[in-house]
Amino acid sequence: ISDLYKSDRVLIGGDKTRAGKNAVNELVNIYKRWIPKSKILTTNVWSSELSKLASNAMLAQRISSINSLSALSKVTEADIDEVSEAIGMDSRIGKHFLKVSPGFGGSCFQKDILNLVYLFRYYGLDDQADYWHGVININNTQRRRVSDILISYCNENKLDKKVALLGWSFKKNTNDTRESSSIYIAYDLICRGFKITIYDPQVKYAKVLKDLTSLNMSRSILNDDIIHESIIYKDDFEELIVSENIIAILTEWDEFIKIEKYSDKKIFDFRNFIDKDKTTFHF
Repeated sequence: ISDLYKSDRVLIGGDKTRAGKNAVNELVNIYKRWIPKSKILTTNVWSSELSKLASNAMLAQRISSINSLSALSKVTEADIDEVSEAIGMDSRIGKHFLKVSPGFGGSCFQKDILNLVYLFRYYGLDDQADYWHGVININNTQRRRVSDILISYCNENKLDKKVALLGWSFKKNTNDTRESSSIYIAYDLICRGFKITIYDPQVKYAKVLKDLTSLNMSRSILNDDIIHESIIYKDDFEELIVSENIIAILTEWDEFIKIEKYSDKKIFDFRNFIDKDKTTFHF
């Protein structure tokens, strides 16, 4: 309901037939009871479909763009948060969706981009299809980059292959795990011999296990028993912090800020969420 009231716009697509126009008008009459008529946009069916796909694709593109720049920032000694702030102050660009992360998730971004890629290829627009598929490729690269950073640290310091992951949902304040980067990062670590301890304030063990086994079903790399043996689920944040030494922040839950007081821990902040002077790694 709150999303309805704060909508930037309501987009209604319909056929340009008499019946189609009548249907559109009926919906306009419903929505204008909640939001100003000026925010209701009516289009043909194709325009509404393409607008929806393009909106999510362009938001995802911004995330992949800033994540790609975070990799360049590391090798050039730039600070990605400073870069993001500078970009966001340009009124032509704006500050939204320019926060570095382990990659985008959720039910819409990847699905809608792949829908666009399909449409481009169907109509023979392969260069455009490749462009949008690149947004997905960057997202997958960012996820692999996270696991590579953790693995390299353990190998270089001759540490046990054991990492704790804070956050399983694709963003804070939800238990939605669809296409969450945490799933892919954890799976990659398990495939490479790691034991994983997991905590999320709203996602329970059964869901974590289902997410990993579902991903494994599509890839057929691991025996499901290996997944069971490779994860430990904690339902208490403080208990995880006390018991683990190498901790990666994957979701920006507010309670995770408390980790700053544990100065003896190796903290990998993949959300640039806490004071970087208190972390082992900061994007």
